[in-house]
Amino acid sequence: MQKTILDANAILRYILNDIQEQADLVEKALMKESILILPEVVAEVIYVLTKYYNQPRSTSAECLLQFLDDADCNSENLRQTLKTFGKSKFDFIDCLLYEYSKQENYKIFTFDADLLKIIKSANL
Repeated sequence: MQKTILDANAILRYILNDIQEQADLVEKALMKESILILPEVVAEVIYVLTKYYNQPRSTSAECLLQFLDDADCNSENLRQTLKTFGKSKFDFIDCLLYEYSKQENYKIFTFDADLLKIIKSANL
């Protein structure tokens, strides 16, 4: 079955509901199509919400978690990443890497001392 990947603009239109016609089209796609939400796209949405719209991290994370419910996205890794992002000071990509580090089939190679510190604390 073919999957439909939503880009950042589509997700933003749906979340912000600022262009009604486009938000409605996204809603129709969510109801009728098999949707795939990519972490890279979510990173862009987070950036736009926090930097352009000045939304707090926790609010941005909550909006996206609600969107994942609406999109019937069952990516536990993406959900956990958003939860970590909402309550931490780390950027979205570091939160994503952190969540991957908790899975036994991934090892994160980084020189980022802060990221290394939280990865090591999670793997104790």
